[in-house]
Amino acid sequence: MNYKMVLFIIGRILKIEAVLLLLPAMISIFYKESNTLRAFLIPAAITLIIGIVISFRKPKKSAIFAREGFTVVALSWILLSLLGALPFYLSKSIPSYIDCIFETVSGFTTTGSSILTNIEALPLSILFWRSFTHWIGGMGILVFVLAILPQHNNQSMYLMRAEVPGPTVGKLVSKIGLTARILYAIYVLMTIIEIILLIIGGMPIFDSVVHSFGTAGTGGFAIKNISIAAYDSAYLQYIIAIFMILFGINFNMFYFLLMRKFLQVFKSEELRCYLAIIAVSTIIISINTYSIYENFSDSFRHAFFQVSSIITTTGYATTDFNNWPLLSKCILVALMFFGACAGSTGGGIKISRIIILFKTGINEIRQTFSPKSVHTIKFDGKPVETAVSRGIYSFFIVYMMILAISILLISFDNFDFTTTTTAVISCINNIGPGLEHVGPMGNFADFSPFAKLVLSFDMLAGRLEIFPIFVLFYPKIWMHKKKLLS
Repeated sequence: MNYKMVLFIIGRILKIEAVLLLLPAMISIFYKESNTLRAFLIPAAITLIIGIVISFRKPKKSAIFAREGFTVVALSWILLSLLGALPFYLSKSIPSYIDCIFETVSGFTTTGSSILTNIEALPLSILFWRSFTHWIGGMGILVFVLAILPQHNNQSMYLMRAEVPGPTVGKLVSKIGLTARILYAIYVLMTIIEIILLIIGGMPIFDSVVHSFGTAGTGGFAIKNISIAAYDSAYLQYIIAIFMILFGINFNMFYFLLMRKFLQVFKSEELRCYLAIIAVSTIIISINTYSIYENFSDSFRHAFFQVSSIITTTGYATTDFNNWPLLSKCILVALMFFGACAGSTGGGIKISRIIILFKTGINEIRQTFSPKSVHTIKFDGKPVETAVSRGIYSFFIVYMMILAISILLISFDNFDFTTTTTAVISCINNIGPGLEHVGPMGNFADFSPFAKLVLSFDMLAGRLEIFPIFVLFYPKIWMHKKKLLS
């Protein structure tokens, strides 16, 4: 393990967070919220000092491999959350530091689960920072670092693989740094377009900015107690729903569109499946909830919005789907597991993994009846590599283990089964709301401090796709002589 290089990279990341903390500080000044200004300046100073101290001098031995990449990513996200929680605590917006950690982890991991019972009572600068954490975490802080402070190309890939969601990570161009800049340029451009469209629809500028941050990061922190339902506008709700779907698509597809490589977009099996799931789910829920709303257009709008929100793991709401029929709620829970596309800002298992797991299951059935036959599993018309398949199986097994253990641990709080189960499902899949007590109009405030820490771990594990977090608990990874994961 190259400890000095790990600390050096983390130090650079902390210095970036210190600079980012100055943005909500400027919002404090703009809105004359002097009581919250120090709540941003003090953490910014602390973060900057720590960052300077541990990255003062670049190590002579700068080589990093997979284990360093996983370690940097895991430790960075933990430190970012611990330091990013300080503004909530120092401003007294959230009295308990554990609650501050939960809220910040939920922000950076783009989960959107909240312990706040009265969101509208918070200062605007705090609401801005809360939503801004979504935007920072959406594309990934490491991808941001690679975009503005690229490492050597052969080393950067280890960082990107450890953070970017999905079974595989590819380069759009020959250099990882340039790939990261392209991804962030698309990310920023799409965010700006959504902000403009929301403003055109009559949403206030501040509201448009923070809700676009939440949509872009597929996070779902709203600034109203009843989420997007507070804006009784079909136009605004459709714009947010459409952009949630767009941000749930693999960003490589947008690059291919810009390069006019339309065939590669149309050939994407994951994209076709993703859009088909959205269409079918929306139609079924629209019909199933028709009796609840005044007309079919309303039932379709709410169904389309909630399907878009859940499958992309954003978590915004236009209605209390706790009151929907059981069939509709079951579909939403299934979509929580599916998640968005690989290479997007969304969470969940990812559509590409679901497709490969499904094809593997079909292949095993075929093998049972025809043991001598050989069937190759293909994805996007290409054979799936053994390493990729093995990685998906391992991911799914560990994922289910964490899910089961977390449900058992959370059950000590003695909530009902639906609340307990969907709370864990929503956190590990970075969704935000669950059902019953943690539904779209509820929150996580009544969970015990222990349960909140467990759920915070689930959010981090889900956002980083499990393995980077578990690397920290693997003793041999810290040894010098062993070259595991290298």
